[in-house]
Amino acid sequence: MANLRKIDQTIDSLFRYREIGTDPAFSRFIPMVYDPIGFSWREEFEQEFTQLFNGLMLKGQEEVGRIFLAVFPTVEVLTRFISESEPGDLLFMHHPLVMECGDPRGEWGKGFVPIPSAYIRQMKEKGLSVFTLHVPLDYSRTISTSDAMAEAFGARVITEFFKDDKGACGVICEVPATSTEALITKSKEIFQIPYADVEGPSQTSITKIAIAAGCGDKVDVMKEAEELGAQAYVTGEVHCHIDTEYGKKKYDEMREYIETTTMSLIGVSHSASEYLVHASQLKPWFEEQFHIPVTLIPQEKWWV
Repeated sequence: MANLRKIDQTIDSLFRYREIGTDPAFSRFIPMVYDPIGFSWREEFEQEFTQLFNGLMLKGQEEVGRIFLAVFPTVEVLTRFISESEPGDLLFMHHPLVMECGDPRGEWGKGFVPIPSAYIRQMKEKGLSVFTLHVPLDYSRTISTSDAMAEAFGARVITEFFKDDKGACGVICEVPATSTEALITKSKEIFQIPYADVEGPSQTSITKIAIAAGCGDKVDVMKEAEELGAQAYVTGEVHCHIDTEYGKKKYDEMREYIETTTMSLIGVSHSASEYLVHASQLKPWFEEQFHIPVTLIPQEKWWV
């Protein structure tokens, strides 16, 4: 067993989520999703979480017997967590909301979707904890979403990009000479996806790549990577396939940029790109730190 307070302190020691402060994304998205449906998220979630939008979202029993790792709180993830857990167990995720990003070869997504209140009630009744860590897991260069991707590609990180005043979400890397087609093949193997979302020119000799897990589908960020010499750009999403006015605007902006870019653009799915760090870096770290079982919960379908 591990103490919940100790787990929180150890996570904060490495990822500095309290020092980093309020999460810029989910401080907007949680009210945007929950307020219109009348869900009292400020009362249901832990007080500190409603200020930082990282950390303990639901606080269960103090003694933790097992940690579960996932990216999004999808129905399949929450169903497995509730059914397989014991009172006190903890679910650690990158996102506190589901993000339906859409399928490049299928249906477009809805964007951010709330956790059904019945699942929140069940987790509370069972004494389970939920902990989420968003930008601090992107910013860290010890254990991070983009660095886990670089590690899987055998790439050497040489600098950062996609920055703000608190940290960087993307990395520029050197790789042994490869091609666009080889990168696509390797991406499908690493992320266990049936296909990648590919745009831009195909190249035969790539030695520098940009990596941005999750929402790397930002034209200004892609231009920054290009200026830093990246020949390929690997990210969660190349195109935004969210069926809203915002999503369609982003899609059109990307179509325009693709006409001018010199980079090969490879999307591996938002959730798959962020799951990798859970499987390759977080799982062994949690096991080493707390000496309790750690269970991975992948999604059955990555393009959602």
